[in-house]
Amino acid sequence: MDSPVEQQTLHPLLRARYSPAGFDPDHEVTVDEIDLLLEAARWAPSAGNSQPWAFVPARRGDPIHPTITRHLARSSRAWAADASALIVNLTRRFVDDTDLPYSDFADYDLGQAVAHLTIQAQAMDLACHQFRAFDLAALSADLAPAPGWHIVSMTAIGRPAGPLATERGRRSVADLRRDAFAPN
Repeated sequence: MDSPVEQQTLHPLLRARYSPAGFDPDHEVTVDEIDLLLEAARWAPSAGNSQPWAFVPARRGDPIHPTITRHLARSSRAWAADASALIVNLTRRFVDDTDLPYSDFADYDLGQAVAHLTIQAQAMDLACHQFRAFDLAALSADLAPAPGWHIVSMTAIGRPAGPLATERGRRSVADLRRDAFAPN
């Protein structure tokens, strides 16, 4: 059951957001839609305005798409290959090919950028499913990110296949406040 605060103030885009377990294989996203999603990511906050994120978008039919899909794990290949697009999410952890951190918060900041992208997709009647079920080493070898850059995750984007489950389990706000601490 929702809390009174959640019922009153949670933005509808946040309430409606979910990660579909399947995508409509006939739906296509346009280059302009991908650009708008990346624009939303561009506006995310970051430590020191460092913006330590980059993306490799691959719409179905793009030449890079097979390179990315061949590295999906069996579990994600079952649904992610049908997405209208896959976006590889990268973060800049180090300054070029040194051990100097580019930003101690790079992974966190990338997460913020992907969250912005996800909410923009929701506003466009698209759905996103973020995941890490792929061969990281092989994908990194094929995409060859610049020194200091690292692939962290992927986001599948498209129209969901099938209806949304009516009940979605979420931890309570009270649990969010206390679960990380040992009982007294």
